[in-house]
Amino acid sequence: MPFTPIARCCGLAAAAALLIAGPAVAERPPEAGAIVEVATPLVSPHDSRDYRVLTLENGLIALLVSDPEADKAAASMNVSAGSAQDPEDLAGLAHFLEHMLFLGTKPFPEAEAYQGYISRHGGSHNAFTAPQDTNYFFDIDPDALEGALDRFSQFFVSPLFNADQLESERSIVHSEYMARIRDDARRENDVLNALLNLENPTTGFSVGSRETLADRPKGEPSLRERVIDFYESHYDANVMHLALVAPQPLDELEILVAERFADIADRGLAAPEITEPLVVDDSLPQRVALQSVRDSRQLRLLFPIPDPLAEYRHKPADLIAHLLGHEGDGSLLAVLRQAGWADGLSAGISRSDGHHALFSVNVSLTPAGAEARDAIEATLFAAIEQLREEGLEAWRYDEKASLAEQEFRFQQHGAPRQEAMRLSMNLSRFPVEDVQYAAYRMDGFKRERSEAYLDALTPDNLIRLYSAPDVEGEDSSPWFHAPWRQDESGEATALAGLALPKPNPFIAEDLVLLDAQDERPQRLVKESAFDLWHMADVTFNTPKVEWRFSLQHPGAASSAREAALARLLAGWLDDSLNEAFYPARLAGQHFEAYAHARGITLSFSGWRDRQERMMERVLEQLQTGDMDEASVERVRYRLQREWRNAPQAALHRQAGRTLAEALVRPQWPSDALLEASRKLTANDLRDYRDALLAELRLEAMAVGNLGADEAETLGRRVAERLAPSLEVSAIPELTPLKADSDLPSLTPHTSREESVVLRYLQGPDRSLASQARLAVLGQLIDTPFYQRLRTEEQLGYVVNAGYSPMLDAPGLALLVQSPDTDSAAIDARIDAFLDDFETTLATLDDEALAPYRRAVHDRLTQRDTSLAGRAGRLWQAMSFGDTEFDRRERLAERALAVDADELRELWPGLRQAAVARVAFDPGNAPDDVLALAQHLKPLPKVEE
Repeated sequence: MPFTPIARCCGLAAAAALLIAGPAVAERPPEAGAIVEVATPLVSPHDSRDYRVLTLENGLIALLVSDPEADKAAASMNVSAGSAQDPEDLAGLAHFLEHMLFLGTKPFPEAEAYQGYISRHGGSHNAFTAPQDTNYFFDIDPDALEGALDRFSQFFVSPLFNADQLESERSIVHSEYMARIRDDARRENDVLNALLNLENPTTGFSVGSRETLADRPKGEPSLRERVIDFYESHYDANVMHLALVAPQPLDELEILVAERFADIADRGLAAPEITEPLVVDDSLPQRVALQSVRDSRQLRLLFPIPDPLAEYRHKPADLIAHLLGHEGDGSLLAVLRQAGWADGLSAGISRSDGHHALFSVNVSLTPAGAEARDAIEATLFAAIEQLREEGLEAWRYDEKASLAEQEFRFQQHGAPRQEAMRLSMNLSRFPVEDVQYAAYRMDGFKRERSEAYLDALTPDNLIRLYSAPDVEGEDSSPWFHAPWRQDESGEATALAGLALPKPNPFIAEDLVLLDAQDERPQRLVKESAFDLWHMADVTFNTPKVEWRFSLQHPGAASSAREAALARLLAGWLDDSLNEAFYPARLAGQHFEAYAHARGITLSFSGWRDRQERMMERVLEQLQTGDMDEASVERVRYRLQREWRNAPQAALHRQAGRTLAEALVRPQWPSDALLEASRKLTANDLRDYRDALLAELRLEAMAVGNLGADEAETLGRRVAERLAPSLEVSAIPELTPLKADSDLPSLTPHTSREESVVLRYLQGPDRSLASQARLAVLGQLIDTPFYQRLRTEEQLGYVVNAGYSPMLDAPGLALLVQSPDTDSAAIDARIDAFLDDFETTLATLDDEALAPYRRAVHDRLTQRDTSLAGRAGRLWQAMSFGDTEFDRRERLAERALAVDADELRELWPGLRQAAVARVAFDPGNAPDDVLALAQHLKPLPKVEE
């Protein structure tokens, strides 16, 4: 597949017919005296939101988006400075500064003032540091936006850089570094940096550690002074871009921004420009091999090119990425898959700095492919030569532009926080009029510009990185300690069979929006073995439909073998249709098969037009497709690789998975699935398919721009093909189990070198009342737990507490992952916190509890921001038996009724009678979690 550094890899050709005119001068309130310019960007014709772009007197540019339907307000500030601006003697300083800004300002000096306010009002927040950007963002209940902006704006006006927080936050940064030190992507990047031009500042160590951020030698400016100097040298209004998405009217948002952000300093700064090349002349080609932590074999082929960002209006490099990353018949990936050498490929820009970039072709290798690296390289250059000779044709560009036109015309907007982040970054990169349009814009084919990029993809301009777990190396990368060496290469013959893609047959033509809207799904078909639900939905102004078909079988997860076969069948179905359906994916039609405890689900997402054609092809493949040994082995290898790598996952995720294995049935751990898969053959998979199709129950749902009659006709057609025969009583339910005093502490199967404790306080039953109480309690405990154990006690980078249900079983999860504090010490700190929290509960009154109740209510009733998101929520509700589709609303109302006395009454039982624990210290042997939890009984499901 192709990938690009922009939001999408395609643009827009015929823009004029799709756009609301702009930029244009907009009316503004007379109070906004700090504003010197107002404009509006180009937007999709179905985008009914109001936009305004302001330029303040101090140079800050702010994009305001008024969305009356938004139930969250969000802001993102992008600062055009990042780790590339770190001083040579203080690697990680930009990242450290990002952390320090959260820890107090002059009007709000308390370290938890910002986070506590955001949490109390149902919000979330974070930040990230990139080489040339630092981005700060939050979302919150709209009524609390003013207070959030009061606190947020002061990050950029009057930060305190509290001296008493320097050491603790340095420890947190170091913990973040240690949590990522075994991350393969960072290890690979560490090796790549050593091969690039070290004078280019994007090649430095960006995270920071105790060593790189150590106290300065006597006589030099202190670390705090250096932080302040960096802030004053790189942060000012001229390099800041603010995006605000909220339901308030534009005039109100404008006043909020002008009053709070006009005081940001204007130091006359400009965004730093990187002029040093990424690659030293005459240093290429280079071929190296490095050791991966995960059981994964990857080949990256990188080529230095000029940064194509400035050519976003025409996207000449995107056309090359599109053709090299194609996955259809005759593509580079298809040829490599047929040879048994690869199971994935992507192409696009992997690094850029404004002037220089790397074009990357990434290949996921099989073990056989790892031994054929030179032949894969030769085949890539054969594909490049084919493009050079016959691939750069105007019709291919026009087809890509046509697909982008469709996507832009029916653009769906994400959640306000993601939207604000995307827009603030786009505002820093593109002209005001193109902040929404840049990712889609394609103003016409320029053959000579595509040829110029293609001319850079030569053997003499190559960096080849091969990573695998069995690589031994005499060198070690400086920060992430990846062993690496030179990778020998030789002559090889390219594979035959390459062919350029043909015109796409899946491009939708009927894009008429049907005017139909249902309040909730209705059951169109209720038969003993088949249920069909449908909801007409035009909310998102797109002629798309989301279909889900659940093929359920009584024994789908009755053993690890059956569960592995279900995953193998779903994976085989996806894999076997990859070449045929890749053009469909490009055209906006998506299909996925996935396994679950009841069987497998067939998921279709895309334009209403041409969707039936995909369904027919999937059913044909499922029922009669040839399961040859090579295709089955390819999928089995991919699944086994995933299961073998499970112990390398982030430790906090492994702790959560271990808890789920203990408290939910049926559930099979990765090592059991891996062992069960070892003896599976193509014949076994054929037998499993036959058994599933011979005896199944079918549940289906359609959500989107589709009438009830059409939905019933298509749903019945699928049911006729599958011939379901089982009643709902034949399908086992997923069951949450009750933790008891006989459940010992559980140790996950991990190879990580950190410690973790996950304490789980389980609710007494599955009633809505218990769920509501635990949800409010989770909202209440979140900020103080984080502030105490992370900010004050510096236990680690990954620290969180909150509501964490298992299916419909309520519970509180308290988690700490630490690089240097063992589990016993973490337990002691958690116990001390819980003791003090009990005191907090003792004095809690309903007035103080009110914002936490409201935050839970608003989170539960948060609006869907995409058709796929809505369909997923409704599908999950149906799978939990919520066929009235009102459970979340009823739970939200229950949350508003929770009072402080209820929480005080609930607390002793949570602490004493229902605690599950997952813990790990380096060297601990893993537990047989299923054996230790086999005695557990179902958590009671109380009738209400």
